[in-house]
This record gives sequence, structure tokens and C-alpha cells, in this order.
Amino acid sequence: MNASEFKLKLLPLHASLYRLAFKLMGNEDDAKDVVQDAYLKLWKTRDKIANVDNPLAYCLTVVKNMCLDRHRAAGIALVDKPPEELLIAGGDSASQHIERQQTHQLLNQCLARLPAQQQQVLRMRDLAGCSMQEIEKATGLTAVNARVLLSRARKSLRNQLQKYHTS
Repeated sequence: MNASEFKLKLLPLHASLYRLAFKLMGNEDDAKDVVQDAYLKLWKTRDKIANVDNPLAYCLTVVKNMCLDRHRAAGIALVDKPPEELLIAGGDSASQHIERQQTHQLLNQCLARLPAQQQQVLRMRDLAGCSMQEIEKATGLTAVNARVLLSRARKSLRNQLQKYHTS
């Protein structure tokens, strides 16, 4: 694969790669670094990936693995890293601050109880905004399996939260 083929096939995927990296890393600078490192890795192995049937899936997998590697190197478990989208906006009072912390902690506990694949699909779909096709390509699951996992994850979260609020 030469430079022009690389640009045509892989550079248009930047937005999807960045979106996934941002959701997994949690901040803009780290996400940019991961995507840049991913493109460097892809460039170095361009001859091997010239015949890849689905460049988006391949690149999303590279970015996901690089994010996971960075989290492991930093000693951070991805499931313990709270996504900013789960925080509940509130006022500045002490009671509201405590309530936000408790809700945030409860959501993280509920997420941590989900099986790994359900967590991954839920995070990709609801937090990262990935399409089902992107999830299918990144995880290797069929669209039907991804939808089933997503449905089960949402149902499990709903049930866990209902139990908490009724007790």
C-alpha cells in the first residue's frame, strides 16, 4: 500500500477512530495521542493491511487495543473508569454534591456487574455513539448478537436501579 492508497482508505476513518478513543480514554489529549499512534502503527504495517476486507473494523480494533494497553500500563481498569456521560449535572450545594457522588457510584457499580461483552457494547453504543455496524466490526459480533447484548445490558441496569430505588 502506497501513501495515496493509505490516505484514501484510512484517513477518512479518523472521526470514528477519534470518537472511540475519546470515549475509552476520557479526554481529548489522550484520544489524539492514541489515534496518532494508531495511524503510525497502521503506516508501519501498511503492507500487511493492504488486503484487509474491512479497514474500519481493523482500525477500530487497533485503537481499542491501544486504549486498553494504555489503561493497563497506567494500572487503570477500563470498567472502573467512570464515563463522564454518567455524571448527573447538579447545583453547588453539599447535599446535591453528595447525591451526585452516590448516583455516580451506584451507576459504576451496576455497570461493573455486567458481563464484559455487555459492558463493551453498551459503552460503544450509548456512550461512544457508535453505530451497530461499527460495533459489529469492532467486536466481531454479529449485529443480532450485539443488539441482544445491548438489550440485556440495558435491562440489567434498569433492574439493578429499580431494586436500589425500591429498597
